[in-house]
Amino acid sequence: MAVDPRQVVAGVLTVTMFVMLGNMITRDHFLPVDSDISIHSTSKQSLGNGPWIKNDVSLKPCWTKPAPQEADQSQGFVTFSLTNGPEYHVSQIADAVIVARYLGATLVIPDIRGSRPGDKRNFEDIYDVEHFVRSLDGVVKVATTQPAEVSARNLAVVKVPNRVSEDYIAENIEPVFTSKGNIRLATYFPSVNMKKMKEKSNSDSIACMAMFGTLELQPEVNEVVESMVERLRALSAKSKGQFIAVDLRVDILEKKSCQGDDAHKSKSCYGPEEIGMFLRKVGFNKDTTLYLTQSRWDSSLDALKDLFPRTYTKENIMPIDKKPKFLDSESSELEKVIDFYMCSESDVFVPAISGLFYANVAGKRIASGKTQILVPADIPGSSAALTDYISHYVSKKNHFAYSCFC
Repeated sequence: MAVDPRQVVAGVLTVTMFVMLGNMITRDHFLPVDSDISIHSTSKQSLGNGPWIKNDVSLKPCWTKPAPQEADQSQGFVTFSLTNGPEYHVSQIADAVIVARYLGATLVIPDIRGSRPGDKRNFEDIYDVEHFVRSLDGVVKVATTQPAEVSARNLAVVKVPNRVSEDYIAENIEPVFTSKGNIRLATYFPSVNMKKMKEKSNSDSIACMAMFGTLELQPEVNEVVESMVERLRALSAKSKGQFIAVDLRVDILEKKSCQGDDAHKSKSCYGPEEIGMFLRKVGFNKDTTLYLTQSRWDSSLDALKDLFPRTYTKENIMPIDKKPKFLDSESSELEKVIDFYMCSESDVFVPAISGLFYANVAGKRIASGKTQILVPADIPGSSAALTDYISHYVSKKNHFAYSCFC
């Protein structure tokens, strides 16, 4: 039977058309993370549309692990809780390790407490216990569970200012520990102080190691964060897989004034439309993907989505099977942890709200070389230079992280 050449040509064209269509759909909607995206390319053009800047090289720890403590007769314990979210956890861990090391006491692994009464979790629900214990080997003695002989009745509660000094420990904590034998620390934050100190102290190496070397997410939580990052990169094909994380939470914006005390001071927070206008003016186009720390969509975010249609919250990109545990539970601790690490992993971080979250995310990003941290500001005119809004933590290298990494 003779074959009509026209039928052959038509068949080839049909197959070619479907192949091309399949490639287009795959690239636009299901772009894999391990594709040919070059996130760290030195060519600005390869970084995607918009003012994306190549990340810095990851820094290396330049602290010295303190010498192991000599065995002593101390039987005392230092206990504490992690509270208020991961941005506080980082600092609370550092202060507790410094105090326990100075006293020669055994540090009891903390529990984790949320803002609501009864919202209490075990350390291992969020963080990797084995890594925590291993990282502190030779620095302080660690008890994975609270000893039976240590109870609320024989614990003296001691208030500890964030970034506690050895002088403060000697004057205010050591006498109580000597008298009572066991103490419970309650860290308070008189100010947001994450700036690099002009003069190094004896406890700096311990603080560096504790702040940047002890906390890692336990496997299930880490898996959720990684899957969300991968999803955002797949949705960001037009910007070569890059996305911006914005710390913007409607409930906090409603509580804060968002205005400086006078015309010469910066605003303490920015609303959704202001963030959108800021990002457009520094050069990001409407195809840029944004991740917001706001958990669920709120109508006040519509103005931002009008400027950046590819704006997502956790409910949009979290795996469905993980939502009951990580998004729909009464506790907000897991949501806060996810936000902290998402903002640490994004290509650009924009703190719409000033405070400790911004400061400690900045520290984690500096350590990994992700120094594209843009602090919003009121911008006159129609355009602005991106580099004018790089965080002072980076531009002036005045973050405590620069004492720890080099």
